[in-house]
Amino acid sequence: MNNFISGAQELAGDMAQLRHRLHRHPELGLELPRTQEAVLNEISDLPLEITLGDGLNSIGAVLRGGAATSEHAPAVLLRADMDALPLQEATGVDYSSTVDGRMHACGHDLHTSMLTGAARLLAEQRHRLGGDVVFMFQPAEELLAGAPKMIEEGILDLSGRRVDSAFGLHVFSAGGSRGAFSSMPGVMMSAADALFVQIKGRGGHGSQPQHAADPIPAMAAMVTALQTMVTRQFDAHDPVIVSVGRAHSGEAINVIPDEAEFGASLRTYSAASREKLQRLIPSVLEGVAMTHGVDVEIEYRVGGRVLANDNEHTEFAAREIAELFGGERYTSLTQPLGGSEDFADVLAEVPGTFVKLDASAGEDAVETNHSPRAIFDDRVLPDGAALYAQLAASRLTELAA
Repeated sequence: MNNFISGAQELAGDMAQLRHRLHRHPELGLELPRTQEAVLNEISDLPLEITLGDGLNSIGAVLRGGAATSEHAPAVLLRADMDALPLQEATGVDYSSTVDGRMHACGHDLHTSMLTGAARLLAEQRHRLGGDVVFMFQPAEELLAGAPKMIEEGILDLSGRRVDSAFGLHVFSAGGSRGAFSSMPGVMMSAADALFVQIKGRGGHGSQPQHAADPIPAMAAMVTALQTMVTRQFDAHDPVIVSVGRAHSGEAINVIPDEAEFGASLRTYSAASREKLQRLIPSVLEGVAMTHGVDVEIEYRVGGRVLANDNEHTEFAAREIAELFGGERYTSLTQPLGGSEDFADVLAEVPGTFVKLDASAGEDAVETNHSPRAIFDDRVLPDGAALYAQLAASRLTELAA
């Protein structure tokens, strides 16, 4: 399978064209009809068994290995996410988004293009594959909703049996060493929950706060109490992050409003801390509300889980990267990443690993994923496609042995 690199390089132009087409026409959430159509057109000539999602514009495709020795052949899953973000693009690239307020600022257009390239590479060598490859083209990663829905609709069993291994890949726009791969065993990315708080007081004249129940000081105290709670109730070596990103109350400076509200992003790296956070937040906020003489309504939304890589599969991926590109192209992360990923739901069901690929445009690239100025370098497309293909082919060889 050593010709995956040369094969991927031959496909570089086609993958870049697809990537630019997707980038110009970004779509959000579960409904990606134009993206789905573009991917289907790209793989329509391949010997794939294709299944479309019912409740989302997903694509599941199975490539049957020609070297399988039984009907119970092993299966490996490769995943790419396809959705964009609600951002106004400010990169200035000639393939910039043509849709106001939408942008591929997280590199999912690269992932999708890489996986179509990998499907073509593997299809060309299907006679040598000792099992099946399942391709998972997923919407709504940014909502942490696409993977759970595709699992519910049967993506992990699409080949007729549960897949044995799963691999995902994610590009990053800032890092300084284009083409570098990295991963780590165990927890690699955080769980992501959301908190929405509504404070109900009693409004009045700004000059007479004694006759009102002011929700704004209560809100400020709640935000501070949450930060203090993190530093005093949780182990610093098991990080918990509470970031209040939204707060609103009132319209006029001389009017005490009836209500205030705020929302926060909650990140944890262990099930124990996540459960503890869920338990503590209501008691902390209700205590502050009582002190200020206001009422509080709390909505805690459970989101994506912790992404935990399997040790064996992470070591396997490191070996395959070294074999393909040389040992200097892979490093082991020393600490988990700050974001969250719903590929975690796949890894909670089957063993596998998630790999980070530096797609920065140069050493001075500082705009990170989710920035309206984030730029990803097309030159990593062949590397990603070759790695996807290598991981699937080599893992099937091991499983079929």
